[in-house]
Amino acid sequence: MSFPFEIQDVEPELNKQLLQDFTGERTNFLQVGPKKYFLPSKYREQGPEIFNFKVRPDDVWIATYPRSGTTLMQEMLWLLANDLDYKTGNEIPLVARAHFIEFGILVHDDLLAEILKLVEGDPERTKIAREFAANRVPVLDEMPSPRVIKTHLPFSLLPPNLLQTAKVVYVARNPKDMIVSFFHHNRLLRTQGYNKDFARYWDYFEKDLLPWTPFWEHIKEAWELREEKNLLFLFYEDLVDDLPGCIKKVSDFLGKKMTADDVHRLANHLHIDNFRKNPSTNLDAENLPGLRVQGEQDFIRKGKNGSWKEELFTSELIARADKWISENMSQIPDFAFPTP
Repeated sequence: MSFPFEIQDVEPELNKQLLQDFTGERTNFLQVGPKKYFLPSKYREQGPEIFNFKVRPDDVWIATYPRSGTTLMQEMLWLLANDLDYKTGNEIPLVARAHFIEFGILVHDDLLAEILKLVEGDPERTKIAREFAANRVPVLDEMPSPRVIKTHLPFSLLPPNLLQTAKVVYVARNPKDMIVSFFHHNRLLRTQGYNKDFARYWDYFEKDLLPWTPFWEHIKEAWELREEKNLLFLFYEDLVDDLPGCIKKVSDFLGKKMTADDVHRLANHLHIDNFRKNPSTNLDAENLPGLRVQGEQDFIRKGKNGSWKEELFTSELIARADKWISENMSQIPDFAFPTP
């Protein structure tokens, strides 16, 4: 199927500024389709492959805007799809068990070259670096079923037959908590390489100039599909407040029978204190030289609701954010984030 969306380069002067502030991208940023989804340059090559990806009936997908409980749900779904096989889960990193389908667009060739230079003479790390940067579509094509697949792309950029073929869990998170987490994530990993302050980062967010924005269109696309039988729409806030209840809801959605002991063990496994210490889920396997910025916060952070109140937001920015959130949320019928 031909790719139906126009892919445009961001305007040159704006792109120049973005490249200075986000040093992971080295060429140019893109805006895709009528909603202008904002993505790095390698999407031009890999986006059509993802759109035409061959979905299988026993696939299970986790779709979110970034930093919305994605990794937690990714681990939950893999364990449920694989009959609670904790042994294999502990032996194989999550990123190798449940692939991030568009991750290849985030690793610019120049960044890969820098990492390869740092691991020169180390065959094992060289292999890991090349696998880290690889296009995930061919990798997923070769994977045995059942596959658990992660994406941050909106539904409009995913295979058109996805919800007619496979099950998808979408998780939404309130934007103030999400953006604090995404800010730290973008400062930690050189694939993004953000090097300015939070106020400027929020400005980019409002202007739909962060990867996978526009945020509200992303949410809206999923919310409008929430009645589809193969889509389960959840809120991160509910995952934090009632993890056992959400495990039961997800297991029912997947048609997996769980005993009370099964639910208790999985909830304990996914508890933030254990999750943070688990090398399979905390990206220890991807700790390549030159990938992380020293002194920044870890990949797995606080994992709680309302933590935005403890950092980064000034009173002026809170007022601005609340106005922006209220205006946009009112444009999505019957939609609201859970309140404490």
